[in-house]
Amino acid sequence: MAPDALSREGFEAALRGLGPRYWDRHPFHLRLHAGDCSPAEVRGWVANRWYYQQILARKNAAVIANCPLPEVRRRWLERVVFHDGVRDGEGGQADWLVLADAVGLAREEMLDERHVARGTRFAVDGYLNFCQSRPWTEGAAAALTEMFSPDLMAARVVAWRQHYRWIKPDGYAYFENRIPVVRDDAQYTLDLVLTHCRSADEQQAALRALAFKCDVLGAMLDAIDYQGGVL
Repeated sequence: MAPDALSREGFEAALRGLGPRYWDRHPFHLRLHAGDCSPAEVRGWVANRWYYQQILARKNAAVIANCPLPEVRRRWLERVVFHDGVRDGEGGQADWLVLADAVGLAREEMLDERHVARGTRFAVDGYLNFCQSRPWTEGAAAALTEMFSPDLMAARVVAWRQHYRWIKPDGYAYFENRIPVVRDDAQYTLDLVLTHCRSADEQQAALRALAFKCDVLGAMLDAIDYQGGVL
């Protein structure tokens, strides 16, 4: 007998219940925020995270391409623009390159991806392929890690300013610009998934998608931790 669909409240609780799988509890993240990482390890995190940052516009474009609803496509397009900007030198990717400079990584080191661990590459490529090949509702559900990310980003800025005073202050632009945007995006995405995933099968697919995304992020940190940093 097929399971019954969850109520809207029950479905939301199930999605939020995946919070413990988010990467904030990974041992590397705990060390990163406690001030226990070396400059080389901080640079390694920034360099590997760049590989993730630079696919976000593409994965969001994939969600748009798979979505038949104009009102959703128009709203989701804002995410592409946030990361790509409206012209060169703007947007989240540009801000991440400022962070790279702030921690002592040259732009050419970032753009040629010489420091990206193979595990990071495999995980991020898998996430992009997922959003390209799965229904748009699952791509949207995978983005619900944004329910957990604003507080983590805010805590990161506080912790880094306290523990890593060698980082140039302008390096925090990405986080400061992203936090208010992602808070709004999280509420919109949650409402979207709750509204459009109504059957038991759709709800379970959405839960699997969010769990998969959490595992992508966790796999990245596994690879970063194993790599040991960038000199």
